[in-house]
Amino acid sequence: MALEPGARLGAYEIRSQLGAGGMGEVYRAHDSRLARDVAIKVLHPSAEGGRSRLWREAHATADGAPAARLRASRYANGKTHYRGR
Repeated sequence: MALEPGARLGAYEIRSQLGAGGMGEVYRAHDSRLARDVAIKVLHPSAEGGRSRLWREAHATADGAPAARLRASRYANGKTHYRGR
C-alpha cells in the first residue's frame, strides 16, 4: 500500500516515504492535531506476525536514547501509528 504525499490517514498528512522493507513502509507525516511531524509505519497485509513485531520494535526503540524514543499513539484501520516523543 504505497501512500502518496498529501494522502491522509486520519489527522496525519503524508509528506514523504522514509523507507520500505519486508514488513511494510515508513512515512514522514504531519500530525495536524499536535502540529508536528511523526513517523508512520504501514504494515503489508501479508506481514506475518506484523502487529506483535511492530510492538516489539517500539519497545526496543524506547529503550534507546531519549531522542530516539517512540510511543504508540493509536491503532486505527489496521495500522498502528507511532509518533516521536
